[in-house]
Amino acid sequence: MKSEYKLTQLPVELASAPETVKSILQEQKNNFGFLPNMYTHMANAPALLKMYLNGYRLFREEGTFSPVEQEVIFLTISRENGCDYCVGAHSMIADKMSGVPSHVTAAIRNETIIDDPKLQVLHDFVVTMLNKRGAPSREEVKYFLSAGYSEQQILEVIVAIAVKTLSNYNNHVAHTELDEVFADYRWAE
Repeated sequence: MKSEYKLTQLPVELASAPETVKSILQEQKNNFGFLPNMYTHMANAPALLKMYLNGYRLFREEGTFSPVEQEVIFLTISRENGCDYCVGAHSMIADKMSGVPSHVTAAIRNETIIDDPKLQVLHDFVVTMLNKRGAPSREEVKYFLSAGYSEQQILEVIVAIAVKTLSNYNNHVAHTELDEVFADYRWAE
């Protein structure tokens, strides 16, 4: 999903980046071997870039979800929000870095049933949290907890939603072009 409106600001180039984001962009380029297009758009609002990267890092490093569960969450949010950039990027991360079985990624991308019951419960709960704006029913929470998840993880889902909302909405208004490295995982709603 892209906004009818497209930001007129050009992506920030590393060579001419303001000092407030130059070292951050350089660090990301060093981490990835390239500078993701999403970050060059986010850099137009340094607070957005910094908030996203910090929240993403905290979710990954301090959360209790496994890498597979983290990707299920990020893919589900991005799919629900219709973010073609993040679905493509997280599909590649799921496949190449997080060890998500390809059939699980495909189920999320195609809105079909995930054959792993616990991951399906996680997916369903994330969808509930998004669609109910963070107000699940007691029954929906009980269903989530009965699958082996915790109350802390309810809060961690909120962190993931906040982080992915930043990137998804940025990509909607920036019309962020998918980086070539993610091209094999392109997705469109």
